[in-house]
Amino acid sequence: MQPKEQVDYAAFEQLDIRIGTVVDVQPFPKARNPSWKVQVDLGELGTRWSSAQITAYTPKQLIGTQVCCVVNFGPRNIAGFQSEVLVLGVTGADGMIILLSPRSPAPDGNSLH
Repeated sequence: MQPKEQVDYAAFEQLDIRIGTVVDVQPFPKARNPSWKVQVDLGELGTRWSSAQITAYTPKQLIGTQVCCVVNFGPRNIAGFQSEVLVLGVTGADGMIILLSPRSPAPDGNSLH
């Protein structure tokens, strides 16, 4: 995969990426691609929902897991569901999404730098 076009550091600074803890996971059968409805506790920002293609994980594995989320994108309507944050991950060798998580626990709502 080729790298994307180079951008200024200011473009990265515009993103608000925070740590949150998954507190609820619901099935999302209406999604075009296999996905979960995932509720994330973002500390002082409250809880927000995301449609996330992280079905390599079971709901039991996800609940209590800390994840990295972009919190300042506008909501997206995905099959009638309002996805409020983007949960970040990378594609693994098997094509499934691997969550990006802090190496050590961090307070919910803390920003990435």
